[in-house]
Amino acid sequence: MSRIVNLGLIQMSCSEDVESNYDKALGCIRQAAEKGAQIVCLQELFKSRYFCQIVDKGLLALGEPVNEDSPTVQQLAELAAELEIVIVASLFEKRAKSLFHNTAVVIDADGRYLGKYRKMHIPEDPLYYEKFYFTPGDLGYKTFHTRYADIGVLICWDQWFPEAARLTAMRGAEIIFIPTAIGFTPEDISSSDLDYRHAWLKVQQGHAVANACYLAAVNRVGFEENVEGKGGINFWGTSFISDPYGKVLAQAADDREEVLVCPIDLTFIDQVRDGYCFPFRDRRTDSYGDLTKLYSGD
Repeated sequence: MSRIVNLGLIQMSCSEDVESNYDKALGCIRQAAEKGAQIVCLQELFKSRYFCQIVDKGLLALGEPVNEDSPTVQQLAELAAELEIVIVASLFEKRAKSLFHNTAVVIDADGRYLGKYRKMHIPEDPLYYEKFYFTPGDLGYKTFHTRYADIGVLICWDQWFPEAARLTAMRGAEIIFIPTAIGFTPEDISSSDLDYRHAWLKVQQGHAVANACYLAAVNRVGFEENVEGKGGINFWGTSFISDPYGKVLAQAADDREEVLVCPIDLTFIDQVRDGYCFPFRDRRTDSYGDLTKLYSGD
């Protein structure tokens, strides 16, 4: 018997007005639910523009507490219960004075707060100065048991690390959601940049194949000038859903906002795993000790 679940991905552009972005996101969640979505995922740091383009202590004011009693989580929980949907939302968590995380919360379809995942891998590149803002996560890789499916969450830079996807799948995730903020620097768009977007797609499709699960990547879209007015990032959208064979079932545009809704059949996971067995049965855990080293080529 099929287990059909409708996934909803919210691909948005963001302005400098946090309240406007938040209201837009809530409206998009409703649109996704109207289209039949049962699990809805928002992009990375959906409430604001991607502020990590510069180093500015003043931007730490965007951080907020993230727990079941915090205002944003309570509002999202009320909406989830009203629409009977699961919500995955990426937030800028203020954990304590001078301690911040890039965090995603998962809220079940009855409005229950199931918990949070803190981004483990933190990049530091031009226009992606995340190490200034975020402390690496300390909650480990997690799977959340929701009404419709067992889901895992990774966040953006995590997507490049097969260990992260593997450990999430090993905890029982049928679907891995990856809220993301990634794009081009407009003056540097070239064939190599296009290759990078191709690599972004392929590495995540590979995670779906290697772990025989579904994967949903949710990116923001549109040009965001940094607050100093010196360049910016043109986020390439292209949010997508991959099945356990790496087939892209649905993909959003690269140049506009979109509420993408797509059905998936969770029974396909068992069919693939029963047929190939490589995700778990044939692993040689006795030979993987060097994975705990930073580098073993010396």
